[in-house]
Amino acid sequence: MPFRAIAYVSEASRSLTEERLQQLVAEAVQFNASVDVTGTLLFDGARFLQYLEGPADGVNAAYTRILAASSHGGIVELNRGRVGRRQFPRWRMRSVRVDELALGKIAISDWTGFVRSASTLESGTSALDRLLSVSQSQTDAGAGDGVEPQGHWVR
Repeated sequence: MPFRAIAYVSEASRSLTEERLQQLVAEAVQFNASVDVTGTLLFDGARFLQYLEGPADGVNAAYTRILAASSHGGIVELNRGRVGRRQFPRWRMRSVRVDELALGKIAISDWTGFVRSASTLESGTSALDRLLSVSQSQTDAGAGDGVEPQGHWVR
């Protein structure tokens, strides 16, 4: 079965609290489990960058919820399309705190076709490479078993 993916950026609502953010992530984990979606959510305190992947129906259902959410606005889709395999197979939704520069670099990177760099000379230059690197480094720094501080692993 081919998988689909969507990546977007958005502006957080000024009224979004840390507690509400954690609640939203927990709700996303539950919903994504029900529709077989995985992915990651970067947050720099003002902006989000999210990548979702899974079966087309699941990704569409999750994205419909995202578009209707009052926790953010100004959604700009970076790419949507078919992917050969999951990049985040263990995370129903992993929330990662990043700085403005890191989120900005990923947002303006090449999202064309959700590709990863093929050569070691280009390693880390595509948007997906950068997203994986930032998400993975956060996991390596605080790896736990089962539940992560700001997201959940798929079992």
